Amino acid sequence: MTNITCIGAGYVGGPTMAAIAQHCPEHTVTVVDLNPDRIDRWNSDDLPIYEPGLLEVVQAARGHNLFFSTDIPKAIAEADILFVSVNTPTKTFGEGAGRAADLQFWEKTARDILQHARRPEVVVVEKSTLPVRTAEAMARILQQGPSETRFEVVSNPEFLAEGTAMVDLANPDRVLIGRTETASGRKAAETVADLYAHWVPRERILLTNVWSSELSKLIANAMLAQRVSSINSISALCERTEADISEISRAIGADSRIGPKFLEASIGFGGSCFRKDILHLAYLCEHYGLPEVAAYWESVVRINEWQTERFFRKILATQFNTLTGKRIA
Repeated sequence: MTNITCIGAGYVGGPTMAAIAQHCPEHTVTVVDLNPDRIDRWNSDDLPIYEPGLLEVVQAARGHNLFFSTDIPKAIAEADILFVSVNTPTKTFGEGAGRAADLQFWEKTARDILQHARRPEVVVVEKSTLPVRTAEAMARILQQGPSETRFEVVSNPEFLAEGTAMVDLANPDRVLIGRTETASGRKAAETVADLYAHWVPRERILLTNVWSSELSKLIANAMLAQRVSSINSISALCERTEADISEISRAIGADSRIGPKFLEASIGFGGSCFRKDILHLAYLCEHYGLPEVAAYWESVVRINEWQTERFFRKILATQFNTLTGKRIA
């Protein structure tokens, strides 16, 4: 039996641990969070997030091999595998404000792990979306203290979409695990891979170096957002000509090299991930001396903002330049 702890009971940590508990009944899974109200809801049938199928999985495993708690030190002390799934918002001030990831919660978690870990060996799994080379920084924190625990950090980014998270977890396109190229790093990655192999075919479990894994998450979201901005830019051209953007989307989506997904013209991409991750990516490019690459990815965000503004300008124009007393649905 392995004790698995996840620090962070949010949108990623909760469903992911529920899936692991469901498919790995021989292991004990504990999800911890500083927010007692959130934990209370995970321990009820009024979960803090809604995903189709999530409640049923939680109900089946909770109290058997799935537990939710606010006792973070105890959960860390008992853990053989520690998933870190804390919030990494965009910085609001200081160097990189508005673009770089704010790692204060991540750093606090790393120091909590260093302080409270008690097992001889602990695998720490990055689950949060983090800038490339963050695992290196976490390993540096974990190795600098007096702890007798031997830590190994691996990257395991999530690829969940809102509304289909449980389907994405049950039947993922791939599970990505990044590790250091050492014997202990490879062993840690195999430990995590063995968890997913309970239900994911081995050929879908991809082992990479840790830096490739961290960067792949940002790139995946950037590429999807790029498709949205690309088709929206063409929709503007269609409005100036006699072309139909729906017909164009269908025509180019029929090309097997392109495919139909994320090719529907719209008001633009929203949500909490695409814009944040692209700006993180652009900031990284600038940090590593690639301003041209940064400008390219920032243009994806600019097109998205322009499309939204263009949409609302068209609404305003059809409403005699005023929305006073009007309801837009």
